[in-house]
Amino acid sequence: MTSLAPVLQSYFTERLLRQRQASPHTIASYRDTFRLLLGFAYDRTGKPPTKLLLADLDEPTIGAFLEHLENDRNNSVRTRNARLAAIHSFFAYAALSHPEHAGLIQRVLAIPDKRRDTAPVEFLTQGEVDALLAAPDRATRTGRRDHALLVLAVQTGLRASELTGLTCADVVLGAGPHVACRGKGRKNRCTPLTAQTVAVIHAWMKERNGRPGDPLFPSRLGGPLSHDALGHIVATHLATAREGCPTLRTRRATPHTLRHTAAMRLLQAGVDTSVIALWLGHESTKTTQIYLHADLALKDRALARTAQPITKPGRYRPPDQLLAFLEEL
Repeated sequence: MTSLAPVLQSYFTERLLRQRQASPHTIASYRDTFRLLLGFAYDRTGKPPTKLLLADLDEPTIGAFLEHLENDRNNSVRTRNARLAAIHSFFAYAALSHPEHAGLIQRVLAIPDKRRDTAPVEFLTQGEVDALLAAPDRATRTGRRDHALLVLAVQTGLRASELTGLTCADVVLGAGPHVACRGKGRKNRCTPLTAQTVAVIHAWMKERNGRPGDPLFPSRLGGPLSHDALGHIVATHLATAREGCPTLRTRRATPHTLRHTAAMRLLQAGVDTSVIALWLGHESTKTTQIYLHADLALKDRALARTAQPITKPGRYRPPDQLLAFLEEL
């Protein structure tokens, strides 16, 4: 093996796992990045991953890889930047053990993130939420599971990874009902539950009859749901809900859309953005401000409280016929 393989292995075992104690989601994301990068470098150079040199991953190769992600794999700019962040992290680590490649490493680290347009926040209205929650067939066990999952997602705004990672022990339905989760950045938080959500989750847990460490929403095999499975659940019931709710026919909803929906419901209820940031587990209230831009009703109420300028509309006067003739020449 070349020097690249040991430093890459050390990066994952020493830097990410032992020193930074990165979450499994971070490890999986970084792993997938280097799987794609090494495969791309193999196609480009003909060298198998164990024979690749650090010099083979120079700035032109990384730049071509990023273009490959967008043009060939149809990845979004957000995904492209996330892959680049993983590459930057590795090269910053490699600089400590390979000073002879300092120039190459600095050129890779200088590759900037790509700027992207900020899309408006997608969220569901109350009528659309009702249609989505009514979509699962509660005559079946899977339908009852999906209904409980959707109710919890819309009310709490948990991330997809937080939903799939919930165990039966994470739900407290007695005094002060809440759900506990370990979110992004290894931050633990508790989210209170409404009486309606408590009733739905209580019925599901009674039927689920799981042990404390069992997944709250298991797959058909009994393990936790994958991220793809959660997305499939939302997409399946969204398709059913569209039959009775015409506005959903132009909507694209994902598990993250339900998180945005929970935030917008809190904002429209008059909850302060700092509280919403704590509710969602945001690092900063700046992240929560995207919901202020998305709420047109909030802007309309602000407009109604402002003093309107006193002015009159202009009156159209036709131009002089001779001047009009000259202008048309």
